[in-house]
Amino acid sequence: MFELRVRRKFSAAHAIRMAGQLEPLHGHDWRVMVRVAGDALDADGLLCDFHALEAAVDRAIAPFHSRSLNEVKPFDRTNPTAEHMARHIAEVVAGTLPKGVRLTCVRVGEAPGCDAVYRPNESTAKA
Repeated sequence: MFELRVRRKFSAAHAIRMAGQLEPLHGHDWRVMVRVAGDALDADGLLCDFHALEAAVDRAIAPFHSRSLNEVKPFDRTNPTAEHMARHIAEVVAGTLPKGVRLTCVRVGEAPGCDAVYRPNESTAKA
């Protein structure tokens, strides 16, 4: 199996609801790592193009940069947690992958040492 990882960053604010209480709006420099895998390489010896994968992640996070997540879809109706962000990015990026490449993991960090990891079920991962 082959694996690729790309990392990106964006800045955004959020106020999450915990135990029924909305915390104060605050900002983070969000760190995103997307990991994809596959069993075979293409004719050029690539699992997939790093630049295409970076572009897919950039498209997934672009609506959030320098914004309040609470005001941007889907987080205008979903609690804008790091966990939900990781799943959202995974769903967006997975739909762009070439045949034979599957998304295995998205890691989103909102503070140093604090990461949320989303791993799609094998049944929902694109292969």
